[in-house]
Amino acid sequence: MSKVVLITGASSGIGKAIAIFLSEKGFKVYGTSRNPDTTQKFSFEMIALDVLDVQSINKAVDLIIAKEGKLDVLVNNAGMGITGPIEDTPTEEMRAVFNTNLFGTIDVMKAVLPQMRSQNSGTIINVTSIAGYMGLPFRGLYSATKGALELITEATRMEVKNFGIHMVNVAPGDFATNIAAGRYHTPVFENSAYKEKYQTNLELMDAHVDSGMNPIEMAKVIYKIIQTENPKIHYKVGGFMEKFSIVLKRILPDKMYEKLLMNHYKL
Repeated sequence: MSKVVLITGASSGIGKAIAIFLSEKGFKVYGTSRNPDTTQKFSFEMIALDVLDVQSINKAVDLIIAKEGKLDVLVNNAGMGITGPIEDTPTEEMRAVFNTNLFGTIDVMKAVLPQMRSQNSGTIINVTSIAGYMGLPFRGLYSATKGALELITEATRMEVKNFGIHMVNVAPGDFATNIAAGRYHTPVFENSAYKEKYQTNLELMDAHVDSGMNPIEMAKVIYKIIQTENPKIHYKVGGFMEKFSIVLKRILPDKMYEKLLMNHYKL
């Protein structure tokens, strides 16, 4: 029997690329979005799931298990971006991005774990970000949510290991997707102390996304992980300098690394 895969946030971008790729490889794929468009035809089945609504999560997971009798793989891809100086960003928007990127992801994990435990098998792949390895100016909140998810995955991985469940982090760099359009952008306030620097960095961030890698590269890595008997804890998918920046953070003195980042972001 082919493996049954649940992918959150599969209506566009990286999630959609993963879902199409895996369905073409013969997996039974269920993609999710908050409001799946029934008129849009995919090569995989789309179902409704809102990571901010536990009832919605449980309903989607129960539906898959009722139809398939098992759930082999969860790809926790749903998330949102956020930009802005910490001082200028409304606290309620900070809470909203943590609720989506961290607590929503955790709630989906909690929904699938009982089934995977009963099967004594399963793989949970959390899509984090290379940004989660460092505090980036004007992206500090996004970095914080993804860094927190990295650590949650590490901790939960040890808790569920004896149940035959694998947990993996996959950290993408910049990919050519529509993520910039879906971000919460703190406005560039006229009286902000960060006005000019923030505006410059907004343009820089959008340029990085526009020139990013093809999402199919993420799909290939996810496929490789699913096919691996004992996958690694961390995978990074991005350009050479994006991945090398993590190495530099590990080996350089803190202030030297900070200076490199400030130069890159024109601060």
